[in-house]
Amino acid sequence: MNHSAIIEQIATNKATYIALFSGLSNEEILWRSAAEKWSHLEILCHLYDEEREDFRQRLRLTLENPETPWPSIAPAEWPKLRNYQQQVFRDTLEKFLAERDHSILWLNGLDHPDWQNTHNNPTLGPMSAEKILANWLAHDYLHFRQITRLKHQYLQFLAGNISLSYAGDW
Repeated sequence: MNHSAIIEQIATNKATYIALFSGLSNEEILWRSAAEKWSHLEILCHLYDEEREDFRQRLRLTLENPETPWPSIAPAEWPKLRNYQQQVFRDTLEKFLAERDHSILWLNGLDHPDWQNTHNNPTLGPMSAEKILANWLAHDYLHFRQITRLKHQYLQFLAGNISLSYAGDW
């Protein structure tokens, strides 16, 4: 696996997040396609928390001392527990982008990391450092898809009865 290429793509993804979260109206920031789905604000808050409390922290622990238990996280519960829908979108975006910068600085500063270091998680099983790194990038891609789908759903909401099928199959 090309670890440097993955780190470079994680760094590049910052610009994609900026583009995806630009130009949203206040209504669109808070809009949900269904009650159980996340808004753009909730997605952004999730990304901010995951950047700090999941991927970077767990990768660091796995590289430095794989025997150390990982701090618990609760991404599915955080939207309510942390009042995601009441956060300030622009402030959260700035905090997320700053955390991404911090992550990239840290990743680029690693000196010959042992990507085969493995943490044995009682729930997930063996998690090597390179598996965490690859999943960090995959997590970005999953949220790109989620954000794009939400944008399409919001457009359909605005369009009402107008079919968007001329654009192509979704």
